[in-house]
Amino acid sequence: MSTTDLAALKRRLIEAGVRYCLGAYVDIHGVPKGKFVPVSHFEHFARGSELYTGYALDGLGQAPNEDEIASVPDLERWVQVPWRKELAWFPADNHFRGQPYPLSTRVLLRKVLHDAARMGFGFNLGIECEVYFLAQDADGKLRVPNSDDNLDKPCYDVKRLLDVFPLIDDLVTTMNGLGWDVYSFDHEDGNSQFEFDFNYADALTMADRYIFFRAMAKELAGRHGLLATFMPKPFANRTGNGAHFNMSLCDRETRKNLFACATADDPRGLGLTPLAYSFIAGIVKHGRALCAALAPTVNSYKRLVRRGAMSTYSWAPVFSSFGSNNRTNSIRVPMNGGRCECRNADSSCNPYLAAALLLAAGLEGVRDRLDPGRAHEENLYELGPEELARAGVTELPRTLGEAVDTFASDPFVASVLGAELTQEFVRYKRAEWEQYHQSISQWEIDRYARLF
Repeated sequence: MSTTDLAALKRRLIEAGVRYCLGAYVDIHGVPKGKFVPVSHFEHFARGSELYTGYALDGLGQAPNEDEIASVPDLERWVQVPWRKELAWFPADNHFRGQPYPLSTRVLLRKVLHDAARMGFGFNLGIECEVYFLAQDADGKLRVPNSDDNLDKPCYDVKRLLDVFPLIDDLVTTMNGLGWDVYSFDHEDGNSQFEFDFNYADALTMADRYIFFRAMAKELAGRHGLLATFMPKPFANRTGNGAHFNMSLCDRETRKNLFACATADDPRGLGLTPLAYSFIAGIVKHGRALCAALAPTVNSYKRLVRRGAMSTYSWAPVFSSFGSNNRTNSIRVPMNGGRCECRNADSSCNPYLAAALLLAAGLEGVRDRLDPGRAHEENLYELGPEELARAGVTELPRTLGEAVDTFASDPFVASVLGAELTQEFVRYKRAEWEQYHQSISQWEIDRYARLF
């Protein structure tokens, strides 16, 4: 952006009441980081003046002796924070010595989007936002704040949503004020769990919005005396927080959806083009390895269960498979086709990393003209190991440890991320898994302390 354009944008910010700017990049976990800069220093900020010690952050691959990394704001995707209008939030990329930093996951997504563009494709993405609004006691225990929100099957319940409507209305009004076009919201399967669905966008915009949504939900919930948690499975006996990725490729020039066709023109009857099936096949091929990025925490794998401690099926996928409107598959083709939905992504994922890997896997499927096989319409939860083997269905990893090992052993991952980012992710996630096993849970104390 030219000096003249920067000056014009600065004037626009000041006229809107902005006093501070934030260039929000993310660490490897997808947690936003950044410095707050007075708008009077906007021109320097816009050119990446803010420097950071990478060693102080997770997953940026630096030692204490190395040069600092810069935060370079994306000047086309800023938002004026609705509840703090004095602040402008700019999603940002990390740069190092004047070049995009390859260990920045937003830089990675840009790179894979460029690969898609060279093939003539754009990548559209919608992320379903699930969140629990809870209370937290002095001892740290999470609880449902509304004692009346106690139904065994609270999904879509009107009364329980109306009980917390002031917060829901604040959130939806804020999202629509940002131009996100919310088209539905509801009470989800868990008590005090809610879902917000808004219009899809290009993948970079949608990933930026998901990062902002998590920050926004926490801020607005706190103003209502509640905790917004994106923990994938806060309660063993209730459903987890998914972040289903709804994906399609489009023509880069015309933006025409390249996955959509009339159901009658699709021999499998799902309303998808051959291109879409190849894209799905690439994701299914690498489904076990991708799971570490889509479900990146110890807690994630307590969501990816058939039933677990719940009285009903969990709705979460446990297989690398695809099918039509069948929620026991990891890749679902919703009714009327035109897109595919990745269901094992959860609310703790780094959306830049997850989207980059899903897109790269899909593009491999397109380049190699892979075939995903038949669509699975059966209830996969009810099949045993031999039946799954006959169906050609593999299970997703059962623990973070297994997922990270699979991630590390698939050469495809390093071909997309590069060796350094792959090693950083593996290092941090293996440490997380080891720390979990070195901790003592209340379950262990209750079971073993007086048993022997």
